[in-house]
Amino acid sequence: MKPRLVSVLLAALLGTLSSGPVAAQTAEPAWTVAGRQGLVRQVIVPTALAKDEAAYQRQIAQLCGADETCFLNFYTNSTGAEVALPLPDAIANEATATWRRSMKNGARLFTWSCRLQVPDRPCF
Repeated sequence: MKPRLVSVLLAALLGTLSSGPVAAQTAEPAWTVAGRQGLVRQVIVPTALAKDEAAYQRQIAQLCGADETCFLNFYTNSTGAEVALPLPDAIANEATATWRRSMKNGARLFTWSCRLQVPDRPCF
């Protein structure tokens, strides 16, 4: 096989590997951030992911820098209400979870909303 053809085939193979399933798994779109009230950001969760803790952890990693204080309140929007701050009651009544990380206090806390009835987990 000619060296030029080998180079082209090798480049094509490497390109396929780098854009394969691993890349697709990490390219999750960010959830809608309705806005911020003080330090707390209000985040809209896709209804289908409301009880998926791994999905929350991926979003927390996207929304919060590794070494920063970060407060997030999560909500679903099953009625399709217009997203605005302050949150309309239709969204505010659909709290799903909170995330609190205080670098000053060294505290990290993920808490579910009791309305989701996640078994064996503390809730608010």
